[in-house]
This record gives sequence, structure tokens and C-alpha cells, in this order.
Amino acid sequence: MEKTWKILLIDDDPGIRKIMAITLADSGYEVVTAPDGETGLLLCQAESPQIVITDIRMPGMDGIEVLRRIKAADPDKEVIVATAFSDLELAIKALQLDASDFVTKPINDDALTVALKRAKERYTTRKELSDYTALIEERWLSTAEELAKTFQFQQMLIESSIDGIVACDREGKTIIYNRRMVEMLGYSRGEVVGEMFLSQLFAPGEAEKFSKTLASEEFGGKDRLFLYETTLIGKTGEKVPAQVSAVVLFEESQNVGVVGFFRDLTSIRKLTQRFADQARMLHQDKMISLGRLAASVVHEINNPLSGILNYVRLMLKIMGRGALNPESTQKFQGYLSLMEGEVSRCSEIVSNLLAFSRKSQLEFSELSVNDLITKCLTLSAHKLSLQNIRIQTRLPAESPKVHGDFNQLQQCLINLIFNALDAMPEGGVLTLECVPDRPHELVVIRVQDTGCGIPKEDLLYIFDPFFTTKKEGKGLGLGLSTVYGIIDRHKGTIFVQSQPEKGTTFTIKLPTGVGGRETAPR
Repeated sequence: MEKTWKILLIDDDPGIRKIMAITLADSGYEVVTAPDGETGLLLCQAESPQIVITDIRMPGMDGIEVLRRIKAADPDKEVIVATAFSDLELAIKALQLDASDFVTKPINDDALTVALKRAKERYTTRKELSDYTALIEERWLSTAEELAKTFQFQQMLIESSIDGIVACDREGKTIIYNRRMVEMLGYSRGEVVGEMFLSQLFAPGEAEKFSKTLASEEFGGKDRLFLYETTLIGKTGEKVPAQVSAVVLFEESQNVGVVGFFRDLTSIRKLTQRFADQARMLHQDKMISLGRLAASVVHEINNPLSGILNYVRLMLKIMGRGALNPESTQKFQGYLSLMEGEVSRCSEIVSNLLAFSRKSQLEFSELSVNDLITKCLTLSAHKLSLQNIRIQTRLPAESPKVHGDFNQLQQCLINLIFNALDAMPEGGVLTLECVPDRPHELVVIRVQDTGCGIPKEDLLYIFDPFFTTKKEGKGLGLGLSTVYGIIDRHKGTIFVQSQPEKGTTFTIKLPTGVGGRETAPR
């Protein structure tokens, strides 16, 4: 009879919970759902699912903490985390905490199927190995030879493991070395079993650290290791980063051997590097926008600076005629007031430009949506005017507030404004609208253009990283994926409506209540 798999789905978005629950149930899984981390942990204890799927970013307890607590209570449970493109750093952290996999939002059915298949394989293998280790300890194997024979009896189980398994006798001589270890290090089984010591598989200096840590209380308790990171050495001399869980086996208080389970971290390290590269390219994409803004700002501040220069020359000319009379003093006061206003205007434009260019950590605070839209238009209005684009704004008299990072939300709107600009090379109308949705504690922001529109076949991919319809050199294809990631991090949503030759509307919904009070990444 086929095993029934139970899945616990934790996500604060009721729509996502409903759709995924239906999809998983149609695939034959038993599904229970939870709206937050605290409820999820209680259900995990009560329902005992084999697999947990959790969103990383949730109000209150986030997905990383949920992962930690589930693994602390039952390391055999498999956890899949769901994350946005911009949260790859948190996804890497989840993998380091022994998550079986991660899927990116919006969740693709094929990606979810692959992640679930891997989780089931890991759960089955881990359970079998756990039962086998318990059997070894229960029988109190009397000699290293008997240990080796029992391991050989379970060869098929060990060989099917997706993690590398190495066992050694009390002298440290290797007696078990599975197929995954062959793939990881390049040594054949014949070169290792009975020929090499466990310490020879470690990079220089790492074997001593491994032994010392195994004997300490630091990772899982004395004579036990859990998720300890080390470095192995391959046959050709290459270093292989690995995560190891290990246990010392005893007979009547005497050490009879060590068994270790090794997980290759090479792919995680590559993912970390990929994240760093993506962060660099995201900033590069932002700098492309900054270059376009800077050109506009030069023109924007030129007029007030010219006015200030003319006033200064006029005042110098008047002063050159002699002492100031009351009439001239009054004029000077008027000139200075006008100059002060123009300097303040220049300062505000330059400050906005500097703030937009700054590379900074997320800083969540309460901000005015009207102020956000106004500052974005201050930076880009002149460039839109040069391209014969008319600006319309529909802002409520009392500006709604959201809890978020001003700089990143500004980057979102600037990206959408520039997309609209590119869609209207011959001019048109750009409309920015803000509508409070008080019953749902949301603020709706719309960016609408009358441009060329987006082809129907491209609408499904516009938020994907590196997807672009622009010519080479006009962008990296990261603008809209950046927008999606930032809006998701603010617990909001974004969607698009477009008709070729009629225009495009991007709609952003941001929470105004507690749901929007997401903190910056830890």
C-alpha cells in the first residue's frame, strides 16, 4: 500500500494557502494549513506531517525561526521554504539550517513537484538510516568487524542515500564509504575502505578540528555532531565544503567507531556567489536608472541656478552704486527670499538623487505615499517633459501611510516610471494614482501609461529575472524582478494589465496595518 504523505502549509496569504492546498490535494497529499508560524508549530506537533512548506517572510515568527524550531523538535521532518527572488540570502540560510529545498515566488508547479520529490527521498532515507542507527546501538555491537558486517548487510540502504556516509573503526580506519562519497571526493571505494583513515579525507587542519568539536558540547552534545561545517579534500586536491552530522558509537563505554553523514555544500557556496553577483547586478541596474535621472536633474537645477546667478549679479550691481537705501534693502530682501527658495529646490532635488543612489540596508518606518509619489515625480518630471509626456496625479487630500523602506519603494516607482517613459517614445500621458482601501487595510498605487503595451505572450515572464524586451545596452532585465522582490518584502502584491497599442497599468497593493510592519532582514 502506498505511503500517505501529510503536508503542513504555512503562509499568511489566504489566497496562496487555498490555491496550494487544492493543488497539493489533487496530487494525492493530505494537507493541513496554518496562517502564521505560531499556529504552524502547534499543528506540526498535533498533526505530525512528514513535510512542511513555509513562507520565509511572515508577520510575527518568520519562516527561518519556524525552520529552526521544527528541526530542533524533530530533525527528521523535511522543510521546504518559499521565498521571493530578492530573498535568496535567506534561502541560503535556510539550506544551511537543513531545509531540504526552496522554491521561489510565484511558485511554479514543476519546481514544487521537484522539491517535494527531493523532500520525500530525504525523509525516507533519513528515517531508514535513523532506524538502522538505533538498531546498531540497541544490539551493542561487540567488535568493529561485526559493525562492518552489519553495515555491509545494509549496503543497498547506505548506497541509496543522497548524503555521503563514512564509517570508521576505533582506530579511525575507514570501513564504510558510500557511492555519494565517491561522487563528492573522486576516490573509489577500493582506494578508501580499509586503506585510508577518516582523517585523510579532511583538508589540512580540519580533521583535528572535527575530532575536537565531536568531543565537545558545542554541536549537538558530547560525542555527537549536528550540522557542523568543515572542508574535505578530493582525490585531485580540490577542497570540498561539507556539512556533517556524526555520532560516536560505544560498547560498554568503549569507543567502537564513528559514523558520519556528509552533505556537499558546493552548490550552496555557488548559490551564495550567485546571490552576491545578483546583488551587484541589481545595484548596476539601479545605477543605469540613476544615470538617466542625473541627466534629467542637470536640466532641472540649471534654471534655478541661472536665476540665482542673475539675482547675485543684480545685487552686486546695485551695491556698486553706493550705500543701500531703504528701497534697495527691501528689494534685496525679496531677492534673497527668492534665492532661498530656488536653493532649497536645488537641494531637495540633489538630496533625492543621493538618497536614490545610496546602497543601504532596509530601514522600515512609517511613510507618506503622497510624499513618495511626489518625490519620484520631482526626480523624473523634467525628463518626462522633454519626451512630451504629460503627467497626471490622483492623490487623496489626506495621504495614506504605509510601513516600509522609502528608498526601496522609491526605486520601485522610478523603475515603473522609466518603463512607462520607454513605452511612450512619441509622448503620451502618465498617470500616478493613490487610492486608500480602508476595509482591507491597503493602499493601492497605480502607474498607468498610454504607450505601446506589452505583448500577451510576454506578460507571464515580465517579473522573471533577466527577462527583457529592450535592446541590448538598454537594461539588464532586472528592473521588474527587483520591483516584485521589494513589494513582496513589504508584504504587498503587484500585478499588470496591458493591451498592445493602448497602454499598461501596474497596480501595487501595500498593507497599512500590522501586516505591513515587516522588519528588515536579521
